[in-house]
Amino acid sequence: MKGKLILSDGTVFHGELLAAGATVGEVVFNTGMTGYQEVLTDPSYCGQIVTMTYPLIGNYGVAEAFAQSRQPFVKGFIIGELCQTPSNWEMEGSFGSYLQRFNVPCLYGVDTRAITKKIRNHGTMKGIIVSEEAAQADVDALLASELSCCQVMDVTTKETYHMSNPGGLKVAVLDFGIKQNILNSLHQRGCDITVYPATVSAEEVLASNPDGVFLSNGPGDPKDLQDIIQMVRQLLEKKPLFGICLGHQILALALGADTYKLKFGHRGANQPVKNLLTGKVHITSQNHGYSVKEESLKGLDVTISHRAVNDDTVEGIRHNTLPLFSVQYHPEAAPGPDDNTYLFEEFMQLMGRA
Repeated sequence: MKGKLILSDGTVFHGELLAAGATVGEVVFNTGMTGYQEVLTDPSYCGQIVTMTYPLIGNYGVAEAFAQSRQPFVKGFIIGELCQTPSNWEMEGSFGSYLQRFNVPCLYGVDTRAITKKIRNHGTMKGIIVSEEAAQADVDALLASELSCCQVMDVTTKETYHMSNPGGLKVAVLDFGIKQNILNSLHQRGCDITVYPATVSAEEVLASNPDGVFLSNGPGDPKDLQDIIQMVRQLLEKKPLFGICLGHQILALALGADTYKLKFGHRGANQPVKNLLTGKVHITSQNHGYSVKEESLKGLDVTISHRAVNDDTVEGIRHNTLPLFSVQYHPEAAPGPDDNTYLFEEFMQLMGRA
């Protein structure tokens, strides 16, 4: 089936459409060479149409072990070439069949380089994926529709659940759209994990007397989450806290800082970040459209611990007196890189000393 991507400024890209249905979302790009299934199932992409810049997608198939959540949350997927003959000893099916299974609209055979250059120049844009035969009235209605906000409530767990590790450090995980490999990273290190929905109260978290609290990744504008920010503020002086991605932004806002929207965000598995405490540069996996405003951190008794090499944005903070720290990137990254898994050990050391 023939299909097309129409951006909010009227630019059109034509291609082949896999999976039925029209969709609307914020069009972003990801520069990772691998990890397409992890991208597809990362809840942080909720509400977005993701363009993969690497030209060949699907060459090693899919497997349930690679999934980062129970289902894809993207609004659509755009790729250059869809591999029709994947080969990998771990694969359980093709990427195309996986997209169809979850009815994710996918446009392929598209000039993804041109789309990426467009977004880099103009910033992220609203776009729609429709068939070539779509009625103009339907196209106009989609283009006029509002993008969803506060997507955290769409991706958070509905009920509290437990990942047991008897005798291990007790971690209260606040799920704003958590990736499975974050839970795996904590559990494999012996942590006894309780995962709470985003609506949990500080009183309920503290009632379980955890050794530490983890603030997860998730989608959307952190400033839409005022109730969550206020809840985290009540935990600041009570327990060690570690935040990743959206959790990093929420921690900064709870401390009194501010955030802002980036022009086109950081999305990929090849983003260099400098650790200002050691001077080392690590390659990181990232997926965020917002950043902590550096000038808003002045006077908050925090230190900027990490900085993006490409654009100098804040990538990590640590409190100078309280056991609180966070990073903007993903140290648990699946399928990698693994340069920054040491941060989970640091969190365990903080909990052990508390």
